[in-house]
Amino acid sequence: MFRYIIKRILISIPLLLGISLFTFVLIQLTPGNFFDTLKLDPQVSSETIAHYEKLYNLDKPLLQQYGYWLKNVLQLNFGYSFYYNCPVVKIIKSRLLNTFILSFSGMLLTWLVAIPLGIVMAINRNRFWDRFLSFGAFIFLSIPGFFLAILLLYFASHYGGLPLGGMQSVNFDNFNIFEKIIDVLRHLVIPTIVISVGAIAGLQRIMRGNLLEVLRQQYILAARAKGLPENKVLYKHALRNAINPMITLLGYHLSGLLSGAAIVEIICNWPGIGTVMLTAVRAKDLYLVMASMLMGGVLLFLGNLLADIMLAWVDPRIRYD
Repeated sequence: MFRYIIKRILISIPLLLGISLFTFVLIQLTPGNFFDTLKLDPQVSSETIAHYEKLYNLDKPLLQQYGYWLKNVLQLNFGYSFYYNCPVVKIIKSRLLNTFILSFSGMLLTWLVAIPLGIVMAINRNRFWDRFLSFGAFIFLSIPGFFLAILLLYFASHYGGLPLGGMQSVNFDNFNIFEKIIDVLRHLVIPTIVISVGAIAGLQRIMRGNLLEVLRQQYILAARAKGLPENKVLYKHALRNAINPMITLLGYHLSGLLSGAAIVEIICNWPGIGTVMLTAVRAKDLYLVMASMLMGGVLLFLGNLLADIMLAWVDPRIRYD
């Protein structure tokens, strides 16, 4: 396993380099850049713009610019955000934890609800609960996330009880530790539900299909023929094999922790990194876009690696040579 992990890490390095180079070239080749908007401002002289382009090596050839950026990244210097007028690391640090809290809460709720619902649907195949939960899954899969967020915010404004946006109340600093935790949790309710509803609907259908397929296997029939209790057959033998494909999906969910909540953050005014990245792309803030791409690539690699490790841990038949 250790050799496999080292091999995966070594393979990921050229992949990340290729993705970063493609993204860098794509941004630079598209028409316009951040400094084009500054040229429209009469208060900003052309000498000032030329100074900044020389300072950040943007007057060099394209591949040479990428080389300077890569050299700085290896020194943990992710560049300077022109739009926010501060280092990229400072922006990411101020928003990263907020996005992680929201995405992790959504992922936790999704998996805690979707797996049991999928099991219930498989056990009650073609019965009332299977049909009822399947109908609900189709409905929630068809509802756009932004529409659900607006709908929940409307009900919250009409009936009260939940905040209408943001992450903290106005008098948050005056709360004690317990009150601060409760306040953040109350602000988490609506965006977490919006993130989770569609994912729950999809995952419960996948879990149902996986479990039904395993329950048709010969070894399940043999276990029942031996007279094993149904609960033991289901949870000890069938579920362990049905859960394997779900672990792979868990790896992809981990890779989306920073990007999956961008629309929800905007609608619910959650101070996360999604709104920052959207602004960076629209403003063509080069180094901020590159930093977000690099974080997404690293998380995708780590999520898939973690999923492979968990698969080998859960299923002793899986070995990586």
